[in-house]
Amino acid sequence: MRFSKTFIPTLKEVPGDAVIPSHILMIRAGLTRMLSAGIYSFLPIGYKLIRKISDVIREEMNAIGGQEFHLPALNPKEIWEQTGRVEAFGDTLFHIKNRDYVLAPTHEEIMAFHAKGALKSYKELPQIWYQIQTKFRNEPRPRSGVIRGRQFLMKDAYSFDVDFDGLDKSYEAHDQAYRKIFVRCGLKYFIVGASSGAMGGSKSEEFMLKSDAGEDTVAYCSKCGYAANVEVASSIIEPIKREEKSKEIYEISTPNVKSIDELCEFLKINEIQCAKSRIYIHDNVPVLILMQGNEEVNENKLNSFLGGTVRPAHPDELKEITGADAGSIGPVGIKMRIIADLKLKDRNNLFSGANKNDYHIGGIDFTRDVKNIEYADLRFAQSGEKCGRCNSKLEVFKAIELGHIFKLGTKYSESLGVRYLDEHGQDHPIVMGSYGIGVERILACFIEQNYDEKGILWNEHLSPFDLHLVGLNLKNNETKNAAENIYKELTQKGYDILYDDRLDETAGVKFNDADLIGIPIQIIVGEKNLKEQSVEVKIRETGERIKIKLDELKNKIAELLKK
Repeated sequence: MRFSKTFIPTLKEVPGDAVIPSHILMIRAGLTRMLSAGIYSFLPIGYKLIRKISDVIREEMNAIGGQEFHLPALNPKEIWEQTGRVEAFGDTLFHIKNRDYVLAPTHEEIMAFHAKGALKSYKELPQIWYQIQTKFRNEPRPRSGVIRGRQFLMKDAYSFDVDFDGLDKSYEAHDQAYRKIFVRCGLKYFIVGASSGAMGGSKSEEFMLKSDAGEDTVAYCSKCGYAANVEVASSIIEPIKREEKSKEIYEISTPNVKSIDELCEFLKINEIQCAKSRIYIHDNVPVLILMQGNEEVNENKLNSFLGGTVRPAHPDELKEITGADAGSIGPVGIKMRIIADLKLKDRNNLFSGANKNDYHIGGIDFTRDVKNIEYADLRFAQSGEKCGRCNSKLEVFKAIELGHIFKLGTKYSESLGVRYLDEHGQDHPIVMGSYGIGVERILACFIEQNYDEKGILWNEHLSPFDLHLVGLNLKNNETKNAAENIYKELTQKGYDILYDDRLDETAGVKFNDADLIGIPIQIIVGEKNLKEQSVEVKIRETGERIKIKLDELKNKIAELLKK
């Protein structure tokens, strides 16, 4: 491919809206351009890379028996309503103006729709169906380039089995395929237990990559390898002991005190002495949740503990439920289910709201003053806390999700009537799994792990070209003829080459573009070396330069590519 005939709009300057390395370099190297917030166009080299990644994914999916589909992104809304996911996705689901259609963020419903009535017998199972298709999510704050966009390319796969033993095998097959895909793409990844969220189902794991640009937070133990998204991660914390003597309960006037910080400042106390109250609505019934100090409720853990439908109470509901507004709510005297985080277990001499505005209560003893209180792990694990497996310290850091695999079970088959007959003629719901990979994320994450101050550092598997041929001073006929001959001979040998044949660019511009684009091997053709019947070969990653005779070039290039 000739540089002069290809659209590769490289940039010297860092784009103003780009912050993370992958976003900066994908724009500077001419791989992408932003059309609107969270919506990106892939330019020729960028799209070539997307196709290479997609081919790796296809090979590994086909190897486990996957069959490729291409489903419409435009879906009838009524199918999504049958599974309750119009409400579950909320505002992130794109609706078409007439409201009868949605743009699919994933395709469980549509795959189940096609399986219904088509997979009638146990003899037709198991099946693995997949596609590589554009998805849409109305992200309120798209960021980090293609890592968190409103339109994105995703490989989504679905397994159909007769029972949960079969699902275990399909899940394991996808797990192994994902490991191979990420290794082939040159990514350093790890696996964490995760929440299923709006997808539903039971077991769920994420394939993650450590990065400050990540939208997920992960708890990780370097000693035993325990890893989990903080949505589900657990830790061991030292319990705070009860004080020797419980005070009598007493009411305190706290005018205009709403937050834990304001209460601590007003009473000159430590936040660990405070029980923060939050009201949630569980299956239309209010529940009081208590957390220590400023710790937030881990809503995924709360959902898992309670089951059913759970949401925070709206501000206008609080007064009706408790008699007070947010900041003045507490557990004493309130008649509803009360659940406290384990960090508060059996504590005494605590402070909380009095269930009337501008008042708090002190001296609260949970064993004395709050009857039938329940305890559960409802908090987010934090760095420095102990690992539940080996007692070593956990590290909590940001990470990017590369892929996510789910055991859906019968959630979708029950909702949509996807059933089969067993060998005895008995009717059963098909057991499903769902498995997703962000194709564009693989590209961005590779760059996040492989770049230097000059640009991208591709490996031999993902590089957009095998070789980058740089011709210097091509207005000189001798140099031009030599470069053209090398381009022709190496192309005939089967190498995919980006040939910088631009006549009016300086050597400095060509070298900077070559390093920015990052193809592993550069062949530099210039007058000086041609006088010795040689060219210079540069190894992009190390910067090593090797002078090679023209008649030895083909053999040396083959050796270098093998290395």
